[in-house]
Amino acid sequence: MSHIAFGIDIGGSGIKGAPVDLRKGKFAADRVRIPTPEVSTPDAIGAVLAELVGSFKLPKRSPLGVAFPAPIDHGVVRSIANLDKSWAGVDLAALTREATGHPTVVLNDADAAGLAEQRYGAARGRHRVVLLVTLGTGIGSALLVDGALAPNTELGHLQIDGADAELRAADSAREREGLDMAAWAGRLQRYFETVEALLSPEVIVVGGGISKKHAEFLPLLNLRAKIVPAKLRNAAGIVGAAAATAIREAG
Repeated sequence: MSHIAFGIDIGGSGIKGAPVDLRKGKFAADRVRIPTPEVSTPDAIGAVLAELVGSFKLPKRSPLGVAFPAPIDHGVVRSIANLDKSWAGVDLAALTREATGHPTVVLNDADAAGLAEQRYGAARGRHRVVLLVTLGTGIGSALLVDGALAPNTELGHLQIDGADAELRAADSAREREGLDMAAWAGRLQRYFETVEALLSPEVIVVGGGISKKHAEFLPLLNLRAKIVPAKLRNAAGIVGAAAATAIREAG
């Protein structure tokens, strides 16, 4: 098995890809980013994937890993929030294979980030229960137990105090309601203590753009688990998607 794999991260504003050195968890060449089509139908995304992969000289039939912002069931998009509604029920793995000619592994974008942080980032060396939580427009989550991913956890939709947790504790809620960091940290405390009681994680990794300001809110939290900022940040989706190809080959 080659130590180089190709990862793709499909987002609402951009589709990014790069070869990844799986020994180091770092890009093996410069990342390429193509804007997500304004009307982001499966056919439109397929065309961008073909263009993106075609911009690299990849070995024939080398596998691709694709991170996608939705729950994924054996390569199929179960539901969708941030892209065109026509995605629901689409076999993204098959679409990518047809568009690029490469075998493909597909996973949820938060799950990809969790894999990357557990293998190469803030949770490296932790082999019990690892939880990654991304704080952004919503709350994304990834759960790994002994290095194995439990896919599509969607822990941002936990009902806490009568509401979806992300409606009160996502970074978008902080911005929408004009909360200072102390007030927002109180909501995060309620969220994380609930998750901690359910899952008993050894470490919680916090990602999302707001993690750059981790010194302003993480020290305000009081949890049993170690809670740390993500390290790979914007690279995590690509790196984790590439790592998923090695897991598929090994399995």
